[in-house]
Amino acid sequence: MKAKFAILGIGVFGIAAIGVAAFLNGAQVAPVPENVDLLPPRAQQQVVEAENKDTAFEKADEIAQTECADSQCFEKHYQELVQNQTIGAAFADLKVRYDENVFVRSLCHPLVHVIGRAAAQKYSDVAEAYRQGDHFCWSGYYHGVMEGILYDVAVPDLPQMINGICDSIPGKASYSFDYYNCVHGLGHGVMYVTQDELFEALELCDSIEGQWEKESCYGGVFMENVITDFENHFTKYLKPQEPLYPCTVVPEKNKHACYLMQTSYVLKMNGYNFVDAFEKCSTVEENHKDICYQSIGRDASGSTVSDISRTHAYCMLARDLRQQFGCVIGAVKDFISYFHSDTQAKQFCASFSAELQTVCLNTAASYYQSFQ
Repeated sequence: MKAKFAILGIGVFGIAAIGVAAFLNGAQVAPVPENVDLLPPRAQQQVVEAENKDTAFEKADEIAQTECADSQCFEKHYQELVQNQTIGAAFADLKVRYDENVFVRSLCHPLVHVIGRAAAQKYSDVAEAYRQGDHFCWSGYYHGVMEGILYDVAVPDLPQMINGICDSIPGKASYSFDYYNCVHGLGHGVMYVTQDELFEALELCDSIEGQWEKESCYGGVFMENVITDFENHFTKYLKPQEPLYPCTVVPEKNKHACYLMQTSYVLKMNGYNFVDAFEKCSTVEENHKDICYQSIGRDASGSTVSDISRTHAYCMLARDLRQQFGCVIGAVKDFISYFHSDTQAKQFCASFSAELQTVCLNTAASYYQSFQ
């Protein structure tokens, strides 16, 4: 039986490993609450590990001379790096640019999708493509691999194919983080091949055996829907006048996964008004309120680039303890997902007192086990 958190009964991968809000907000962090001191920015990400690290750095510096001014140019650039060099070279280049270029930071998750899709063309075996990967920018590489693997599959053939496609990923029996990224990535993949037909994609997720697997796939579908920028990526399943749509109309079995993602869009539409987001979540069906509050927590972390003081402040805008619990749970999972460490998560938990600190630490301990 799959592990469950003691608080609110949320599954190990209840929060997807992505700072969705950071992408939707164009790499501009959310407004700072009054009287909150900023901590130093997040430590620089490590350059991708390689057998010869000096060579990787030299190669990254050389490649970084390539100039791009739009997303299409960057997509082509990383496709060519994977095709002509290595996946590691592509990540090394991206990490150099990430620290220097706001535009690249805003595109980071979509760009690692591009690297993943290119990797799938180079390594047709899912397990091999995953071994070459990197979790940088919320594991988008693995989502892109699944998009690339499924790209040439005819839609009628998808139900038979996708059920066992993740079987070769290590950790299936223990529901490892890599296995999660595979079945979650299937959700991105079926959206990709159905041209973002959300309801068709959800039905394809039902082809996968196992309720945990189905739920993870649903999450990928809704994530792919909500990160739409309406510039290079479009969807008809978001409505500015109804920021909780499509969660309000999807079948009951899909609502949990939908509300888990939807506050990223709510916050984009309301100018990152967290008080309003908590209020909107309080209007959803009773059995989905807690997951909606957790979604706000993930976005509190994502939109501040996991700044402890600011994330804490956004969660404390909640009007009651139930909302605060949900926000803290969602936020601490995002800290761990981004850093692939529980060090910063424990520091975040220490910023709370009494019940909230206990909930935060228990969640961090349970969630971090999945990364071992």
